[in-house]
Order: sequence, then structure tokens, then C-alpha cells
Amino acid sequence: MPTTNDAAALALAALAATLTDERRARRFLDLTGLEVDELRDRAVSGDASLLAAVLAFLESHEPDLVAVAQAVGVTPAALVAARAGLEG
Repeated sequence: MPTTNDAAALALAALAATLTDERRARRFLDLTGLEVDELRDRAVSGDASLLAAVLAFLESHEPDLVAVAQAVGVTPAALVAARAGLEG
């Protein structure tokens, strides 16, 4: 299992990849109820619950999980393990 710092860094990369796809970004914001400013503030502060939520969001839709994993250069399992590490 990745360390908390590794998991957070991976989750931040996944968040960035999520936000580069307009459809995926809108769905994430709609489902979480987050506003862009709150998302930015929480991401910058390294909020573990936000980072875990990003990864859980991706896990809930396998095509997104696979696409983001490819975009950040890891396996989908690495994103799942990162979420577990952030929640752990």
C-alpha cells in the first residue's frame, strides 16, 4: 500500500486528470456539490477526504478509472490502493 504522501500525490494527479475532461469534471462537481473555489482550496491544502473522494468517484465508473489511470501512468489498482491509503 502506498504511503500517505504517495497516495496524496497520486490522488492530486488523478484530480488534475479528472478536471481536464469537461464531462468528467462537471459530473464530479455535480455529484459532490463542490464549488470550484472550495475544490481548489481543499486540493491545495491536501485534504485527504477530498482526495479519497476523487478516487472513489473514479472507482464508481470503471471507464473513468481506467482513463485516468492511463493518463497518470499507473494501473487502476494503484488508484484504488491510494484511496484505501487515504481513508486508512
